[in-house]
Amino acid sequence: MVLAAGLGVRMRPLSDVRPKPLVAVAGKALIDHVLDRLAEVGVETAVVNVHHLADQIERHLACRRAPEIVISDERDALLDTGGGVVKALPVLGAAPFFHLNSDAIWIDGVRPNLLRLAEIFDPARMDALLLLAATSTSVGYAGRGDFTMAPDGRISRRRDPEVVPFVFAGAAILSSALFSTAPRGAFSLNLLFDRAIESGRLYGLRLEGVWMHIGTPEAIAAAEAAICASVA
Repeated sequence: MVLAAGLGVRMRPLSDVRPKPLVAVAGKALIDHVLDRLAEVGVETAVVNVHHLADQIERHLACRRAPEIVISDERDALLDTGGGVVKALPVLGAAPFFHLNSDAIWIDGVRPNLLRLAEIFDPARMDALLLLAATSTSVGYAGRGDFTMAPDGRISRRRDPEVVPFVFAGAAILSSALFSTAPRGAFSLNLLFDRAIESGRLYGLRLEGVWMHIGTPEAIAAAEAAICASVA
């Protein structure tokens, strides 16, 4: 599943006239960076939710051949990160699935990070496995981080005023079991992540490569410079 329904407030004024997933970085729309990563590891179908300027996203995705796109329409009501997944669960099915933000872009290391996630995910121990980037080497990120990670891979949230070493890179594998007690309507996926932390079933995997935080128009240039450097 690819989340593409957000309003992109921090990307204004660019997102006033186009949805954030269609903002270009290095000559390619953000959402195409994400979908190309999925296609590279053999994902055949991607569910994409839409809300803000949804028609533009649908027209753009109609040109793609892989993966096959299924639209989850949230035009009537924006359901936030958690509610959007619940709406799409009938299409996603009962098996674990990749879950990506539409602005989650990175430069892979030796092996694709999505393959690494798939190899490590263990539904017997995990409700979710999050890809985590090191704050110290991320491009365009200046925050205090999101998570700490134990030697066994279990993760915990940062507590104010801590500074922690990892930030969520916007990609994960989720089990449908994570949503067994999900509320109705709009809610943040963070609610379910916190429940998984409490039960010891939220895990992380350190990203190999370079993660780029595309939060504002100013961040685009830094990301493009990093991409250019990686192919030089």
